[in-house]
Amino acid sequence: MEAPPTGIPIVLEPLVTRVLAPNASAYTYTGTQTHVVGTTDLAIIDPGPAGEAHHAALLAVVAGRPVRAIVITHHHRDHSPGAPRLAAELDAPVVGAAPFALEDDGPRSDASFDHDYAPHRVLAEGDTVAGDGWTLEAIATPGHTSNHLAFALRETKALFSGDHVMGWATSVVSPPDGDMTQYMASLEKLIGRDDRIYYPGHGEAIERPQRLVRGLLGHRKQREGQILRLLRAGIVEIPAMVEKMYVGVDPRLYPAAERSVLAHLVDLERRALVRSHGGGWESVDAA
Repeated sequence: MEAPPTGIPIVLEPLVTRVLAPNASAYTYTGTQTHVVGTTDLAIIDPGPAGEAHHAALLAVVAGRPVRAIVITHHHRDHSPGAPRLAAELDAPVVGAAPFALEDDGPRSDASFDHDYAPHRVLAEGDTVAGDGWTLEAIATPGHTSNHLAFALRETKALFSGDHVMGWATSVVSPPDGDMTQYMASLEKLIGRDDRIYYPGHGEAIERPQRLVRGLLGHRKQREGQILRLLRAGIVEIPAMVEKMYVGVDPRLYPAAERSVLAHLVDLERRALVRSHGGGWESVDAA
């Protein structure tokens, strides 16, 4: 697949314009997608990493129109660092996900935290940001991160899903900030909604979102089953599990896979199905 152009505004629907940041990687796919909502006045969702080219591209899209808010889905370095400069130059508040200061206990696989992230207003479930002809409603979707929010555009039933549901791969869930129990619950929550389309932080728009979310839930449950079978077969350490579970996957993604396997194990331990043992793990029914 040919990578789409960066810095070029693409109108997805009358109220939504997408601009791709030039930060493609094994963990960001073609890059972070910033979405600009509105026509006469605007909201900017996830301004992406700090960088001259993307900053200039967003200012060109704004074209002097008032910006009501710079909206952040979560505090990863590929989503929020572009916010402070935009906020200062556009006289717009940064709103959305809560700030977070936890030091991670292992290697990050998607992007490290943006430790400078400091919103002017934290949004919770059901809080809104509005402008001329548009309303964004915060939907709490923790799991990928503890503070992750999606945003529903009420007027068109579009959902900006951030990294919770993406158009190219499953989300990395990396403890201690990432939580598989919360992630699964957030997927179940989305199934109960009637959103028409998802615009993710990475990857193409998702036109049959309910089908994809059900598939993600099924995929995670399959991973659970793989882990339990491997434990019963005596494969008890995470790196060895990843080699068996992720055959054919780019080895550069193994750190991400190891973090997600750990998240599954933590979830299974909460449910009394596994426990840590001697530097590894074991299934409770095999103990």
